[in-house]
Amino acid sequence: MTRPALVRRLVLASSAPQGADGMHGWAPEVIDAVGNPETSPEEYLSVFFTGSPASLRAGRQTLQRIYGARSEDRDTATNWATREAQYDAVCTWGIPDHAKLQRLSGLRMPVFVANGDSDPMILPHYSHLLAGLIPQARVKIYPDSAHGFLFQHHAEFAADVDAFLGGPR
Repeated sequence: MTRPALVRRLVLASSAPQGADGMHGWAPEVIDAVGNPETSPEEYLSVFFTGSPASLRAGRQTLQRIYGARSEDRDTATNWATREAQYDAVCTWGIPDHAKLQRLSGLRMPVFVANGDSDPMILPHYSHLLAGLIPQARVKIYPDSAHGFLFQHHAEFAADVDAFLGGPR
């Protein structure tokens, strides 16, 4: 928004616009899964993947890649303070404010908005709202997936992003 000439194309994955009504906090099922200091990787499955066998299989494969693929040079694991800070940010971001929503019409570059059809953290209707407020946006909702749609549908998402970024200049 501050320097739009620096961004040729923009990808927004599981994103919601600042000021959207209903974004103030997390849904109860998200709080149940990750809203306590001691959360296991398995508890993230319900937030990042649906309950279908295919989605849970993709979730377990993702957990295996995250926790079992590398033992060196790993990112620092998130902790309770990280989740508390994210929750506070979501609460602030989600204070309804029509003026902040209207700012999105100032984005003039092509924008690809993507989400899972069952994302409990960022409901898919926020993806449609984003796409409706941004003049050159297109939206894609991936089936049978949640907040981790880009892990579950990694090949399709990567191909979609590649095609989007390689589009006409």
